Amino acid sequence: MVKVDVIKNRVIEEKDLENSEAELKGQPEEGALKKDEEKGEIPPEEMTGSELLDKIKEVQALADKNFDLYVRSQAEIDNLKKRFRKEKGDLAKFSNESLIKQLLPVLDSLENAILHSQDENALHALREGVDLTLKGLKNTLEREGVEEINAVGEPFDPNFHQAMSEQEDDSVKPGMVLKELQKGYMLNQRLIRPAMVIVSKGLAQ
Repeated sequence: MVKVDVIKNRVIEEKDLENSEAELKGQPEEGALKKDEEKGEIPPEEMTGSELLDKIKEVQALADKNFDLYVRSQAEIDNLKKRFRKEKGDLAKFSNESLIKQLLPVLDSLENAILHSQDENALHALREGVDLTLKGLKNTLEREGVEEINAVGEPFDPNFHQAMSEQEDDSVKPGMVLKELQKGYMLNQRLIRPAMVIVSKGLAQ
């Protein structure tokens, strides 16, 4: 009987210990309680009606503030988009401004050549004016990265030359450029117009 009573007492003690641990787990930690007390926060279910109304007003004020910030941010983003579109449009309109400014002196030279062609030495003045204008135009284009493609006397290269016809010529090897019909140009190492050329071919047998 003594042994049975001892066993029962142990079982009861273990159950009491388990119940105590379960109660402790269901309760907040002491540190957490202290933090809540320090903040002065009360769980909603323990608030009075007036306290709940005050809490709702506080939350509503915060929501209104965040919404106002959101609206302001959206307005700022819209303004940035409009500004970007305007700047992009201006860039497209005036992207050639620098080149045009450099070409204006060429225009002036052509006008002066025409004006001086009315003098006694009209032909000489016109030729000199056109020559100076051509040099000025070439210099301007070179500064912008425009280069002439070498053609005459060079081997035909389909990457830079466009063959318009072939011509028999026993003085050069077949496949050489004999004549240039139209100059070709490159812009910053990129082909913008191939040279139109006549290419040599072997004599007919």
